[in-house]
Amino acid sequence: MTLDTQWALRWIENCRKVIHENRDYLIDLDRAIGDGDHGENMDRGFTAVVEALGTTETTDIASALKLVAKTLLSTVGGAAGPLYGTAYLRAAGKCTKPELEATDVVELIEAALGGIQARGKATTGEKTMVDAWAAALEAAKSAADSGKPAAEVLVAVAEAARSGAEATLEMKATKGRASYLGERSIGHLDPGAVSSAIIFEQAVAAVKVS
Repeated sequence: MTLDTQWALRWIENCRKVIHENRDYLIDLDRAIGDGDHGENMDRGFTAVVEALGTTETTDIASALKLVAKTLLSTVGGAAGPLYGTAYLRAAGKCTKPELEATDVVELIEAALGGIQARGKATTGEKTMVDAWAAALEAAKSAADSGKPAAEVLVAVAEAARSGAEATLEMKATKGRASYLGERSIGHLDPGAVSSAIIFEQAVAAVKVS
């Protein structure tokens, strides 16, 4: 149940698999309020990440996440590449231990969210991936403060991220391409928030096979 390098590698592989499985779903979500390419971009990005891991030695969590960041930045189009790439890069900077503890999970998510907001200039309630990440951060802080171990903090994080993503359904988009739709954006999930929830859920799935 430890969050070590092998966990990080399983997490990345899980993301590739489940994002590929949800490729068409994410495309449909994005087609409703965006360019329609989110699923394709994320699928291509994480496929490239796993291919890169096959040819690159990663000796710790930080090096694995840095490789994710570099690959996503170079292969994912649209807004997702810079946003996720920055998130993973900032997160890598907080992974200085062989195994992550509860407070490290909080710092990782906080750093990643800071990177997303620095790039995207978004805040909560604007119908973006920030709504999933901000919910995840609050859950992480609460779980860590209550003394839960890192793996249990991740469970709370994943549940909160999914709730945060689902909350975008009734929001009116005020940021990004979806904002052009105004009231018509209400009733659609934000694809970036959904892919974020998937990524957090796969972090949990990677722990469960430890």
